[in-house]
Amino acid sequence: MQITLIFVDIISNCAFPFAIIISLFLCGLYVIHIIAISYAKYRLHRPITMRNDTDGVSIIKPLIGTDENLFFNLESFFKLKYHCYELLFCVHDASDPSQKIVEALMMKYPYIDARLFCGSNVGLNPKIDNMMPAYRASKYPLVLISDSRIYMREDALMDMVNAMEEDVALVTQVPFCADGSSFGANLEKVYFGTGHARIYLAANCLRFVCSTGMSSLIRKCALEDAGGMENFSDYLAEDYFFGVAFVKMHVFSRILILKPHHESFDSNTDLAINNIKNLQFLRGWKIAISGLPAIQNAAKLDPNTFQERICRWIKLRIAMLPHTAILEPLHDCFLSGILGCYAISILLSSSPIHVFYYFIFHLIYWISCDYILIHLVQNGPLSFSFAQFLFIWLHREILSFPIWCRALLNPNIKWRKGNFRLRWGGRIAPPNIYPKK
Repeated sequence: MQITLIFVDIISNCAFPFAIIISLFLCGLYVIHIIAISYAKYRLHRPITMRNDTDGVSIIKPLIGTDENLFFNLESFFKLKYHCYELLFCVHDASDPSQKIVEALMMKYPYIDARLFCGSNVGLNPKIDNMMPAYRASKYPLVLISDSRIYMREDALMDMVNAMEEDVALVTQVPFCADGSSFGANLEKVYFGTGHARIYLAANCLRFVCSTGMSSLIRKCALEDAGGMENFSDYLAEDYFFGVAFVKMHVFSRILILKPHHESFDSNTDLAINNIKNLQFLRGWKIAISGLPAIQNAAKLDPNTFQERICRWIKLRIAMLPHTAILEPLHDCFLSGILGCYAISILLSSSPIHVFYYFIFHLIYWISCDYILIHLVQNGPLSFSFAQFLFIWLHREILSFPIWCRALLNPNIKWRKGNFRLRWGGRIAPPNIYPKK
């Protein structure tokens, strides 16, 4: 009995500090909304300056299978308004049905520098296996990795290159979706235009690594300094680790430059610090986003496929950053609102009606910010009404916690033609082989 009373006393003493922590966390979430909206207004859909003095771009398109929109999506890359680029299409093997579509486009646009490659085997990541021959054959200093489902505006490549400033090694586009009529298409559009865009924009504004490989423009010399593309073949989320590698190179160079001379790393480093001219190999790279979103334009989208995709991404994030296993569901509207109600009841000793008022405010604030943000990413009217947006938004928010639970309980990933098990740190085990404990 006495032990029970002591335990209850400990819980009661911790309730107030815990409520303060929750309140501060919620304030941070509210601020993230404002940061994302402000950065979207500042960064997205700016006027694009067409130039002819920029570097050439090697565009790598990894392909697997086909759908009704593939021809239209790939053709958009043959129509880019850019002075110097090449198209490098990659298939896993010669039997891939997308090969015929590529060959038809190459015959339709013979004046475009385009080539087709079959994949190699350099590691466990099937996408990198697919891209390696094309990457090795790329001849320009900038490399654009673009997924097959991406449709690109004629001026989008110029926009990305304009964002590739001298100290930038990686430029990505904010993932978004083309207008569609099906529920699945609208569900993806709401997700990528609200929750995903919020974190993506806020993280990039605050200089956190948050990069996706749907459409990524890379400075080839920076990737080579990081060991080349094959160095990331044991990671399933190679796009994220490209960014991590570039940022670490940036931090490392700053430490070397700022470290006092009498606090040496080793003789070789001291020699480099003493001779400033020799510091040119220690490049400090940044990551940026371009003004135009990456438009995903896949055919026949359905809610189940979308949920599987989001579940796979959650598994990747948990493996790469284990603390997200706890933090990720707290970023959702309903769970954070419930925690906020608890904090309000503890800190203000509020009556249930005041707690209810707070929850209503929380919902209205969240929905309003998300609705503003998706309009900024869309840069125009949506293809569905506000009532439809609200229904889809509620559907997405209600399912977010069950999807997270499913991802947490089953770490296995089925992607492309392989089954993988994730190790801590983001590395993957071979298909159907479990790491030894």
